Amino acid sequence: MNFLRNTLGVIVGLAVAGLIISVGIRINPDWMTYEKFSPFQNWEKFLFSMRNNTAFWVFLLFLSGIGASVGGVATAMIVKYAKVAYAILIGFILLFCAMLDIIIFPYHPTFYKISIFLTFFPFAWLGGKITEVIYERNRKRKIAEKINK
Repeated sequence: MNFLRNTLGVIVGLAVAGLIISVGIRINPDWMTYEKFSPFQNWEKFLFSMRNNTAFWVFLLFLSGIGASVGGVATAMIVKYAKVAYAILIGFILLFCAMLDIIIFPYHPTFYKISIFLTFFPFAWLGGKITEVIYERNRKRKIAEKINK
């Protein structure tokens, strides 16, 4: 049963991260060079149109960090054990996808290629750690309440 729960947690975390990145890209109307909800259907064409827009790439790094953190929190809330480890797994999977993106499509600036390594793992770890701290505080509070009764 834990396998299914952990798998669901990873899928939900990746979906949340993808949704945050997709919605975040839609914030600036100048970046809307696509007609569908998500830019991922025409990703190569979209990246080509954004190749000289430094603000977009900085914002994409920011969105990647937020997506990894919130995806890590969502995963850590669902899994029962090793919350931080599963949150870091979200960061690893997102980094793997970003590396495939960089390898397949040559339109990324150099600073983005370097910074992406520094984005996913720390932010995913932070998301898992936030959840772990909250769960630990709640557990200590419940123990204190039992002792005081």
